[in-house]
Amino acid sequence: MLQKMESIWFDGKLVPWDQAQVHVLTHGLHYGTGVFEGIRTYACPDGTSAVFRLPEHSKRLINSAKILGLDIPYSAEEISKAIIDTLVANKLPEGYIRPLAFAGAGDMGVYPGNNPTHTIIAAWPWGAYLGAEALELGIRVKTSSFARMHVNTLMSKSKAAGNYVNSVLAKMEVKHDGYDEALMLDTNGYVCEATGENFFIVRKGVIKTPPLTAILDGITRDSIITIARDLGYTVEEQLFTRDEVYYADEAFFSGTAAELTPIRELDNRVIGEGHAGPVTKALQEAFFKAAKGHDPRYGHWLTSYTF
Repeated sequence: MLQKMESIWFDGKLVPWDQAQVHVLTHGLHYGTGVFEGIRTYACPDGTSAVFRLPEHSKRLINSAKILGLDIPYSAEEISKAIIDTLVANKLPEGYIRPLAFAGAGDMGVYPGNNPTHTIIAAWPWGAYLGAEALELGIRVKTSSFARMHVNTLMSKSKAAGNYVNSVLAKMEVKHDGYDEALMLDTNGYVCEATGENFFIVRKGVIKTPPLTAILDGITRDSIITIARDLGYTVEEQLFTRDEVYYADEAFFSGTAAELTPIRELDNRVIGEGHAGPVTKALQEAFFKAAKGHDPRYGHWLTSYTF
């Protein structure tokens, strides 16, 4: 259950949590015309807190809106400041942040016309997305029967609300079958991504991840690739099929919510040793050190605040 906080930033001002409301004829509610971000903030060893890669997330929100043709009346810098203001107002040292911009009420056809664009920022405490034990033991994954959308069907580089109906269908399908998460293929049958995570495999010490052709350009994905190369690993961005996953030595998901979650099984095939492998553990440790301010090499990824 989501923990209610004191305030939500709504169109330029902080309002009480329960008063952050929209009309039932809001265009984004009916047609999915909205864009959002998922961002994490972490408590750091010096007593401050830090938002992980805040400028990149704010910029991606603006770019997602541009792809959808939504006009957000704020700059990326203004969004970043509003996020910090929201965290401070709610006295939240660690948790999850959800900025959202969406077409409001007005015209009710598919075309949003001159409907206003509203922007909100909410934040709340949130632990491991797929469960704390999953970070060590790994999760069970099933290939979904739902393919990731073709690049000319929906815009895969926009973190658009409507795109996630595809994810919801896939997630519901595999959860009903007793799995933790879905792996999705692209329309050509190649491994793509999960319902809200990017995907990696490890084989013979080489890390592979699908190219950006039909997937979201994940900020955590980019962080993992950077950290892996800094640690001396070879990272290849290339297409591969799910049978290559079956005999991989390791596999894991990355994402703001999922952080770095190992995969122990895909389609009832055990991956590697059936738990987080050595490369996954090394990357996981390095990622959390970077995100929580323990590694000065990645200090430029952190936006600090206190309250």
